[in-house]
Amino acid sequence: MGANILIAEDDVKQAELVRRYLEHEGHTVTVVEDGRAALEVVRHKEPDLLVLDVMMPRTDGLDVVRILRAECREVPVLMLTARSTEDDLLLGLDLGADDYMTKPFSPRELMARVRTLLRRNRRSGGPASGPTPAAVAVVAVEDDVLSVGTLRVDPARYEVWVEGTQVVCTPGEFRILAAMAAEPDRVFTRPRLLEELHGFDKYISNRTVDVHVMHLRKKIERAPRRPVRLLTVFGVGYKLTDPAKDIRHASS
Repeated sequence: MGANILIAEDDVKQAELVRRYLEHEGHTVTVVEDGRAALEVVRHKEPDLLVLDVMMPRTDGLDVVRILRAECREVPVLMLTARSTEDDLLLGLDLGADDYMTKPFSPRELMARVRTLLRRNRRSGGPASGPTPAAVAVVAVEDDVLSVGTLRVDPARYEVWVEGTQVVCTPGEFRILAAMAAEPDRVFTRPRLLEELHGFDKYISNRTVDVHVMHLRKKIERAPRRPVRLLTVFGVGYKLTDPAKDIRHASS
């Protein structure tokens, strides 16, 4: 079944190309030419996916993502950008974009990315007032709550709780946390976590994982600079563990 997709792109030829490919796959497509119009369409029509150009008049794509996430609107966002520097890409992901492609791009690859995001969104039941569980694909059993000590990850509801307090994660942060919570104490290499995040992409580096881990520690650790849950395994990667486990073992 086709989805309702919004394209926000001020390059008319580029927007028409993407629209034709999407409609060929059976989707209903709306096209706008600036960020302010994109915000209004998302607010009133709640599309299944937003294909969003970064460089646009009035309100640019990064500000669109920032505003939508601040409003707790978690429509999946696929960003299109001519910027290929790592800092720009990390900024888009940190703001809450689900995926990105750099221009020029292959239309076939774009359609593959669109299908992936739509599948994730359909697992969650579509756009909602809270975060979309775009990350549930990394968890083997979606309906089970994953517990690592007092940390609880609920893939079905896209919720994270630490010591009884709910914390809000971006889609990228949730993907990493859910993958690690499914296999506590397993050491995840950075390349493996990158695969969980975005697949293999020449513009993504290990620093992407490090940025997500840094933000996660601020949310799940009492002292982010002295983590006891999300640990660094030097020279390898990261692991998620129960900090009370060593205490129990020591006292037994």
